[in-house]
Amino acid sequence: MNPQILEKPVSNSTQCITLYDVSWEKFEAIESVLESCAGVRFVYLDRTLDIMTPLSDEHEDSKTTIRKLLEVYLEEKSIRFYARGSKTIGNLGLGGRKEPDESYNLQSKKDIPDLAIEVIVTSGGVNVLEIYKRIKVPEVWFWQKGKLSIYCLREQQYEQVEQSELLPNLDLELLVRCANMPDQYDGAIEFRNAIRQLQT
Repeated sequence: MNPQILEKPVSNSTQCITLYDVSWEKFEAIESVLESCAGVRFVYLDRTLDIMTPLSDEHEDSKTTIRKLLEVYLEEKSIRFYARGSKTIGNLGLGGRKEPDESYNLQSKKDIPDLAIEVIVTSGGVNVLEIYKRIKVPEVWFWQKGKLSIYCLREQQYEQVEQSELLPNLDLELLVRCANMPDQYDGAIEFRNAIRQLQT
């Protein structure tokens, strides 16, 4: 399943505007003008620019829940990790740039994240995976409508997989179930307890 074909629901509190034939210089000028606007996010690839504002409660809740659960797993499994958050990746030379919703390095700090996480509430015209492919991010997770899709970079192309290659022992069904619980705190506690029970 290609993320560009994913449904594009429009949240009441999130809007996406897509502009075409935008040079890098024009992109930077638009970004400069809007930098004082809270919550504005930009995704740029090959003269196509998506401007998303503001980020919805649904987006932020899902993002922080996935982050919390992933970090619980990494800590419980004693896997060294470095959270990179939404640090902007990409540049003019690659023809694309974006801020992941969350990103991580595993085992050691690197210039490129090992894992990027995208929460899809509303989306525009940019092929996000193409940006990540050019940057060579090994694994990308997409969370949309309570479901998780994982893509791994293989021979210069992303392939959708059933299991994380970076974290092959992670129980994705458990993670998704806990991520969909109505209370984030309860979901994290249940997730942690389940991991500990599996280790005993």
